[in-house]
Amino acid sequence: MSTLIEIMDTTLRDGEQTSGVSFASPEKVSIARLLLEELCVDRIEIASARVSDGEYESVKKVVQWATGRGHLDRVEVLGFVDGTLSLEWIKNAGCRVVNLLCKGSEKHCKYQLRKTEEEHLKDIKEVIGHAQRMGIKVNVYLEDWSNGMRDSQDYVFQMMDGLKNEAVLRFMLPDTLGILSPDETAEFCRKMISRYPGLHFDFHAHNDYDFAVANVFEALKAGVKGAHVTVNGLGERAGNAPLTSVVAVIHDHLKLKTNVNEQNVYHISKIVESYSGVRIPNNRPVIGDNVFTQVAGIHADGDKKKNLYASQLSPERFGREREYALGKTSGKANIFKNLEALGIDVDEETMKKVTARVIELGDKKQSVSIDELPYLVSDILKNGVENQEIRMLNYSLTLTDGLRPTATVKLSIKGEEYQQTAVGDGQYHAFSKAMYKIYQSLGKPVPELLDYVVVIPPGGKTNAYVQTIITWRSEGKVFKTRGLDIDQTAAAIKATMKMLNMVESGNIPTFKNIQLP
Repeated sequence: MSTLIEIMDTTLRDGEQTSGVSFASPEKVSIARLLLEELCVDRIEIASARVSDGEYESVKKVVQWATGRGHLDRVEVLGFVDGTLSLEWIKNAGCRVVNLLCKGSEKHCKYQLRKTEEEHLKDIKEVIGHAQRMGIKVNVYLEDWSNGMRDSQDYVFQMMDGLKNEAVLRFMLPDTLGILSPDETAEFCRKMISRYPGLHFDFHAHNDYDFAVANVFEALKAGVKGAHVTVNGLGERAGNAPLTSVVAVIHDHLKLKTNVNEQNVYHISKIVESYSGVRIPNNRPVIGDNVFTQVAGIHADGDKKKNLYASQLSPERFGREREYALGKTSGKANIFKNLEALGIDVDEETMKKVTARVIELGDKKQSVSIDELPYLVSDILKNGVENQEIRMLNYSLTLTDGLRPTATVKLSIKGEEYQQTAVGDGQYHAFSKAMYKIYQSLGKPVPELLDYVVVIPPGGKTNAYVQTIITWRSEGKVFKTRGLDIDQTAAAIKATMKMLNMVESGNIPTFKNIQLP
């Protein structure tokens, strides 16, 4: 078997049969360029003949681009056994490779075409003859070949016997309905190759039983020379074999070669995700957001010591980086890895505090992002208050359309409890007024609020931790406190409680211009 496996990508044809997916003409040209020049697949199938006027114009634009770049023979269009109709459509669009859709099972031939095998063979040969005269190269799809091999192998072999000496570059074996098991795929492909050893076979998998990649693996092991794939596994029903997984399996498990540039697969997958509107699952191998993220602290610890949890399937191969999730299952090693990536160095005691805080916050939501980590560190390093003489016992905030916000606050000051309610122009304003009422009743001074800043980490997530930084003036001293929470007002309340304790303890720092993370 050849050590170089040919990759044919059919994202623009079979992938566009995904429900709800339709690529605009400029998107088709963009994807064609990415596939052929950045990803370096061997061939692309870009359309079906005679579908629509819009499809015809899109094919013309892709062909125009491919001709100018010297890629025309790598661009293919699905055609039908319809005399010269498909061939003329393809030729007029400027393409010169047809993937001819023939019947690979007796049932399809008998019940869909309502023809005998001999009649269908005659029609196919006529189309191949027309193609030769028109300067169009021919590959043959044996549609429903998988059912043909299950139910009517004699039909399949008679079809092949009738076509094996024709001007056909490749015979393409589709598991049209995604019905095959890996064992069946291996058996059926071996039968085809042993009976027709001089022919080039491609395997075209669908993923209805989630066997697509496994079936491609077995087909290639059996000696098939080419694999059909789509970006992100797009395709009808459960989709086609995903390009990224197939390429990784070929390289790592079969120890064979392709021309595919692995470094660009993630970048291109994200572009196709944007064009198609079909989100990549977080756990999709190679390209999912989570697949190179270690969650358990023990994994990060092993990686720190000797890369014990690394494998040949490394993120760097695919233009990605390994990440270490921060959440309630995190250990110090996870946090260390993330701090290391951010260039932040902390002592052991601070590390313990950060770890405890990450676990605490991780109970409130699924995970803490690396973008949020500097806020946690800053919160611990610059705003820790050890002895809290003033504690928040409870508060209630009410926001009603058409009414002013209301806050009820219950504080403990040196063991005594106090409660007040106030109305304000905003939730935090109402909270502040209720708190001031308590302080005024006790004759205690309240610092002046000079500035109020809300900082949100990048990423745009609605559950991101918000850091609220408030600048105060008390007894001529200006200082800042920070609060961190998913809710902006809750973060401001935390910053305020830190301020009250600092004033109560007399531990007010002198003003410094502290760099915000």
